[in-house]
Amino acid sequence: MGDAALKNDAPKKKTGGLAGIVAGETEISAAGGAHNLEYRGYSIYDLAEHATFEEVAYLLVYGYLPKQAELDGYKNKLRALRDIPQSLKEVLERIPRDAHPMDVMRTATSFLGNVEPEGDDNCQEAITDRLIAAYPAILVYWWHFAQTGQRHDCVTDADTLAEHFLTLLHRGKPSDLHIKAMNVSLILYAEHEFNASTFTARTIASTLSDFYSAVTGAIGALRGPLHGGANEAAMELIRKFDTAEAATAGVKEMLATKQLVMGFGHRVYSEADPRNKVIKEWSRRLCEEGGKPELFAVSEAIETLMWDEKHLFPNLDFYSASTYHMMAIPTPMFTPIFVMSRITGWAAHIFEQRKNNKLIRPSADYTGPEKLDYVPIEAR
Repeated sequence: MGDAALKNDAPKKKTGGLAGIVAGETEISAAGGAHNLEYRGYSIYDLAEHATFEEVAYLLVYGYLPKQAELDGYKNKLRALRDIPQSLKEVLERIPRDAHPMDVMRTATSFLGNVEPEGDDNCQEAITDRLIAAYPAILVYWWHFAQTGQRHDCVTDADTLAEHFLTLLHRGKPSDLHIKAMNVSLILYAEHEFNASTFTARTIASTLSDFYSAVTGAIGALRGPLHGGANEAAMELIRKFDTAEAATAGVKEMLATKQLVMGFGHRVYSEADPRNKVIKEWSRRLCEEGGKPELFAVSEAIETLMWDEKHLFPNLDFYSASTYHMMAIPTPMFTPIFVMSRITGWAAHIFEQRKNNKLIRPSADYTGPEKLDYVPIEAR
């Protein structure tokens, strides 16, 4: 990692939340500014329009877009890794029904680190492929068991991860439209430079910890509503309103009472999130074809008000919420889907951190009391 901003002789720059601080170099993605968003030089728009998630995963994990034979082999490899160990199924069955699915993903990742540990026979690339393939089954197995007490198979003959996940969730083949929408969503969520969860993963990796620990930490960071949890909060907001007019009035009241409206603004972008252009169109299409145009109208009304009142634009999470909702995905699963996708970006950054490692250890300016004299306990 290029740690110019972390060297002792670098000029100090104090900023809340490390905003504007360059904490390293990466070849994986370029976000913000003139770059908008690119994965290893490829425009997010081209990838969302033409690629499968498996192609993008291969690009991020292995460094280049695969040829057809390589892609076919990769998809076959992932299909063979979809099932999960019986011991993990037993762990999932013991997780309470009211647990948050993100806690399920965190626990399952940590447990896999025990039964399939990183080592000479299980390298970082193999672990990455395993997690990509297994995450859909981990999430859905727990969900179905927690809801019904019934055990379901973790394997399907679906061609892609998007189809596999939806098939597991709904216990039947999804429509082509839903498969495509899910595929695009996974691509859009796959990578985003030094975001909070990715930086957490790199920080853990910089200590020379194991791969699973870095990913488990990243999941913990993503769980927070200021990072990955915004899509769940956005859906809870959207579903409160039946009409665009009600949404406008309701959100205006929220702003007047200084309530937080999730799914808007972004630390990297100043005028728009480039991913929103893509996912918004999928939200519109699914709402119209699913017979709920009012859901999209409510979303657009909130978007318009937030721009007019606060000059805030929707980020990827906002329209992802209605997109997932129209595919009958339970709201608590929204952020775990983020995990299913972002494991590719996390892995790429862990690889990159390890390749040119330096312990990430920034400094802090002390703002506490000056030197105090110790007072014996009987004299306090």
